[in-house]
Amino acid sequence: MKKFILSEREIDEIKSLVKGITSQYSSAEDDRFLKDASIIAHELPKRIRTFINDFRLLEPSSGVCLISGYPISEEKIGKTPSHWQYRQEISPALEEEIILILFSTLLGDVIGWSTQQAGHIVHDVIPIQGHEHEQLGSSTKELLWWHNEDAFHPYRGDYLGMMCLRNKEKAATTVAPVDATSYLNPEEIAILFEPRFTIRPDESHLVKNKSDLQKTQANNDNLLSSAYQKISEINSEPEKISVFYGDPKCPYVRIDPYFMDINKLEDDNEALTAMNKLIKSIESNLTELVLQPGDFIFIDNYKAVHGRKPYTTMYDGQHRWLKRIIVARDLRKSRSARPTATSRIIF
Repeated sequence: MKKFILSEREIDEIKSLVKGITSQYSSAEDDRFLKDASIIAHELPKRIRTFINDFRLLEPSSGVCLISGYPISEEKIGKTPSHWQYRQEISPALEEEIILILFSTLLGDVIGWSTQQAGHIVHDVIPIQGHEHEQLGSSTKELLWWHNEDAFHPYRGDYLGMMCLRNKEKAATTVAPVDATSYLNPEEIAILFEPRFTIRPDESHLVKNKSDLQKTQANNDNLLSSAYQKISEINSEPEKISVFYGDPKCPYVRIDPYFMDINKLEDDNEALTAMNKLIKSIESNLTELVLQPGDFIFIDNYKAVHGRKPYTTMYDGQHRWLKRIIVARDLRKSRSARPTATSRIIF
């Protein structure tokens, strides 16, 4: 894992930059800020720009980088929300959300899903009462199975970014690189390159988790209905896809075992054997990372998987709170699913 610790001088420079931004914008999702973010990001300290750019271009085998040391004011951010639906007009973590977006735009363009967290770009990852045993980031007592983010979707992001605001429970994020050639033979790798597998949408995109406070947009109702219809169709009849793609010597991966109906591969023994061997190899490489307040983690969604261990929380306003974002290197790829060329929300 690539690691970077912010210096005091770099923290001061970032704070000064963000102060100017927050004087102009009251939301990290302001369209004007999102348009300018990739330009503003070039005012970040050079060392951090170099670190993130190297992560993007060099594609380190770990598929994970960690930036640490940004100070978090407990008083300023206030209590952890009880649900991601309950957003204040101006986020108490606006400063941190802006930094997360600035770091992210050095990797690509930030995107969001109309079917996830009410169409917002910056998500809250928090424990929610009633979700304890769900396969959701808001669960606590259930193991959140490792996966690629939004693996079911052709427009899934290239990177997942998260910032830790609070983690007094010491909940562990799990990460693992996918090192196929060390564990699989050429025949097994070739099988995983073939469209013999399916992935259904994860729980967060299903209509049962639709927000009552959906972010308003032009023609939102028709577009949103269409988006949920697409999700329903993928859930009912997922198309056959390959798990590996790219370079056979160092393949990219598209996997989410919990939603892959692996038991249905019983009639395809070759695919079942290769998949189980891949799963076993990833399991053996899983490591646990307890994020600290002020940590930023970026995960290459093509090269690594992530999940979370079960944990216990008190729901006392001081419980775990992360900010999450998705980054795409090629925004044009999803143009048919976005209302305008500048829209960041995929329907």
